[in-house]
Amino acid sequence: MTVDLDAAVFVAGHNGLVGSAICRRLERRGFRHVLTEPRSRLDLRHQTSVLRWFEQNRPDYVYLAAGTVGGIAANSRRQAEFLYDNMMIHANVIEAARRVEVTKLLYLGSACVYPRLSAQPITESELLGGPLEPTNEGYALAKIAGVRLCDFYREQYGCNFIAAMPTNLYGPNDNFDLESSHVLPALMRKFHEAKEAGRDQVEVWGSGSARREFMYVDDLADSCLFLMDHYDEPGHVNVGTGVETSIAELAEMIRSIVHPDAEIVWDTSRPDGMPRRSLDVSVLAGLGWTATTDLEVGLARTYAWYLDRLAESGPVASNSLRLGADHDDREQVRVGSDDGERSEVAVP
Repeated sequence: MTVDLDAAVFVAGHNGLVGSAICRRLERRGFRHVLTEPRSRLDLRHQTSVLRWFEQNRPDYVYLAAGTVGGIAANSRRQAEFLYDNMMIHANVIEAARRVEVTKLLYLGSACVYPRLSAQPITESELLGGPLEPTNEGYALAKIAGVRLCDFYREQYGCNFIAAMPTNLYGPNDNFDLESSHVLPALMRKFHEAKEAGRDQVEVWGSGSARREFMYVDDLADSCLFLMDHYDEPGHVNVGTGVETSIAELAEMIRSIVHPDAEIVWDTSRPDGMPRRSLDVSVLAGLGWTATTDLEVGLARTYAWYLDRLAESGPVASNSLRLGADHDDREQVRVGSDDGERSEVAVP
């Protein structure tokens, strides 16, 4: 069933990496009634406020891309906050959607919900199959609760609530702050700053042998609209490219785009992290959707966006937390990439 272009569509977390991409895709599709609210006006952790907003606005469809997120350091230090905030956000929005009889809701999970030692590539059946990565256990538990909440609301109340599990994401509105960003934007910024400073070396942690999967966020947004139109079953669906890239290959791609004259210096005294992590996307492919943006193309687009934002924001932007959105409104940034990619350009 194709969603009516006149339907009221609420994007929770519209200022973040994923939410902003979904808004762009909805606009390109021609949707005429897209609803958004910044965190300054609607704190999704507050149940009464959320229910009031839903009763007043009555959305027909909901993309739940909101949450409190961060890199490995923030996840490790703020486990209680990440667990509490995300459980409250997800529970409040899902319950409010049920009460006002939303036609359909799509919940965005994260690849970090899977067990630390999952078989590779990771299938949907791996969920709850073993211990989680300790450094982001609080965040992962909240995300798992959101996924299962959608299943239970379908089972108990008959709600058409579905869940998608994205892989590591990148693109416009990503977080380039070296204290909280993940491996891809951190590498891009490090190469850019080396070029600007006239440095000919960029240090990267590890050996570069670890392999990861990276997905351009606009492809994710396209998959979300596809699932909203075509998927109505219980259980979550993995969303990714099905293509693995080593960190060495990634660093070389970024070097060639940003600072071709630089030399990459590998600090092999630092850990590589898990040797391999990627998602099995055969279920989504079987439904008829595959990603279309090549990694090198996506990197070039992302760097062009980064340069545009630096030009718009001036020198102060290099020290800001985010280039994409106001810090107070980052209600879900980097869905699917909050599983340990370190700001120090290490790989978990």
